[in-house]
Amino acid sequence: MRYKKALTAVMATVLGLAAAGAHAAEKRTLCVFDIIGASGDVYNVMKDYRTAAAGWGADIDLKPYTDEKITAEALKAGQCDGAVLTGLRVRQFNHYSGSMEAIGAIPDYEHLRTVIQVLSSDTPSINEKLTSGPYTIGGLMPMGAAYLFVKDKAINNVNALSGKSISVMEYDPAQAQMAAKVGMSPVLSDITNFAGRFNNNSVDICFAPVVAYSALELYKGLQPDGGIIRYTLGQLTNQIVLRKDRFSEDFVKQSRKFMFGQFDRAMTIINNAENEVDKKWWIELPEEDKRGYDEMLREARIEMTQDGIYSKDLTNLLLKVRCKYDPSRAECANPQE
Repeated sequence: MRYKKALTAVMATVLGLAAAGAHAAEKRTLCVFDIIGASGDVYNVMKDYRTAAAGWGADIDLKPYTDEKITAEALKAGQCDGAVLTGLRVRQFNHYSGSMEAIGAIPDYEHLRTVIQVLSSDTPSINEKLTSGPYTIGGLMPMGAAYLFVKDKAINNVNALSGKSISVMEYDPAQAQMAAKVGMSPVLSDITNFAGRFNNNSVDICFAPVVAYSALELYKGLQPDGGIIRYTLGQLTNQIVLRKDRFSEDFVKQSRKFMFGQFDRAMTIINNAENEVDKKWWIELPEEDKRGYDEMLREARIEMTQDGIYSKDLTNLLLKVRCKYDPSRAECANPQE
């Protein structure tokens, strides 16, 4: 009898643990935007995320999407518990992290690493900003610096931009506003059609990360006399947006940590993509011109922040990071962001 009672107790404990384990691994759906689909680099990262998430208490079902607008709408409609989107599209869910793409605000990848590290640091004041309404940010990783791809190498200075047409993302008012400032004609586009417009000569210029050179065949649009201006207009990111009522605080913490851990992996993808670009396409700018563009973009950034396009808190953080790496910058002596 005593043995039977002991066995019953052991079985109850085992069943209880099994039930707890089953409860811990709750099913969640993550909609992943990758323009290449399930064979793309972003989706491959998320497959490893899914494996890691099992240890954080979630059984993740990944759903690949090749249309970012539909991905975002699926998240809003509750068809996904979370979604992977580009930072430009994230702005509607979180103004703070969605301002990462602020024009000219992150000069290089060293700066970007520091910014993402800060946003992944589990600091209470930062965590608060990463949550907005029903959504919270579950991590960020680099997508690559954005450059101007031009149809003609003669388009290599601000004056030459005047009168030219450029594809701009219809959901990012900053791009259209900046284009208009320098006399360009913005053509509203989205991530699914901007490359086609450049390649079929519907626009003179497009704004893209170097990974688009091969993935979206932008090299076709560069033929025969085009080029890529080697000046970073912004840093593009992929971000995870989670419905905060569907994930625990610990899960969100682990998610942000995991995504920061993918920084070097993302940089390998970006560097490999850059190595695929034929050197003849790069258009180098004089340092004096770059300094002039830095100031022009700074003024535009301040104006756009005042207009509410960018988050003041985030642009202030980006200023602090720039001044950490180069205290001699004029903006550090007279900070306005």
